[in-house]
Amino acid sequence: MAQFTPDDLMFKPGLMSGERILITGGGTGLGKVMAEALLMLGAEVYICGRRGGVVETTAKELMAAHGGKCGGLACDIRVPEAISEMLDTIWADGGALTGLVNNAAGNFISRTQDLSPRGFDAIANIVFRGSFFVTLECGKRWIAEGRHASVISILTTWIWNGGPFTVPSAMSKAGIATMSQSLAVEWGQHGIRFNNIAPGPFPTEGMSARLNPSQGEETGGAYSDMSGNPMGRVGDMRELANLAVYLLHPLSAYVNGQTIAIDGAAWQASGGNFSRLTGWGDAEWTAAKEAIQATNARDRAARTV
Repeated sequence: MAQFTPDDLMFKPGLMSGERILITGGGTGLGKVMAEALLMLGAEVYICGRRGGVVETTAKELMAAHGGKCGGLACDIRVPEAISEMLDTIWADGGALTGLVNNAAGNFISRTQDLSPRGFDAIANIVFRGSFFVTLECGKRWIAEGRHASVISILTTWIWNGGPFTVPSAMSKAGIATMSQSLAVEWGQHGIRFNNIAPGPFPTEGMSARLNPSQGEETGGAYSDMSGNPMGRVGDMRELANLAVYLLHPLSAYVNGQTIAIDGAAWQASGGNFSRLTGWGDAEWTAAKEAIQATNARDRAARTV
């Protein structure tokens, strides 16, 4: 369901009119939240994901709630050719993008010694390779056409202090952070800028199912206890949406090469990662693995419907 009203956004109506934004992984979770905010403020929004039915349903839902233009496109960003085809479709549907949000991701908790190559690739191919491929394909078009643009990548605070039990994600997102810093310099001369958002816990279905599969304090659930957060709570979706809007707007054009944490100062206070899971034993990890596998099976079944 659409969840925002105009009072949830700190910006004036129509602020993003004339902007054309692509959000990867935009059919659910944080991507959907950012898409809704941008659409409400007048941007033309495109959301993509591997599950075409999901992004199409989300696009229709958001337009029914707020009007405007939101296109849902099926695209597996692990495949460069698929990205090129998707961007051809977008460019033909009204012109060049003005912004990109690298939001598509995957993650799950696991002891690193239990990871398989397939499990590692499941994360790295989306977050690391996929985000780079989308950024590169957009960037080549912007440079060739002499257009300015803003790119945001959704990271985590683990890029600064490591991600125990989420090593493939921490490695991949640290790589994208380096990409953003590098291209902020290399492509700044073209008016293309790069910034990152590093959210703390913002509860979504995907986060709960794969990062907190135990769902309870009795088994040490990853987000069952927020006492380590100075603000004692998880994030509010409005807070992230407003930050993304600011970074995408042309009037923030001198902000370039930065990563902004939005986590209530959790990583400064307690690390903001899963280090607490060092206390888990074999029984807890077996239960978590079974719960994650059940979630994956449900998702695979949904993709075949």
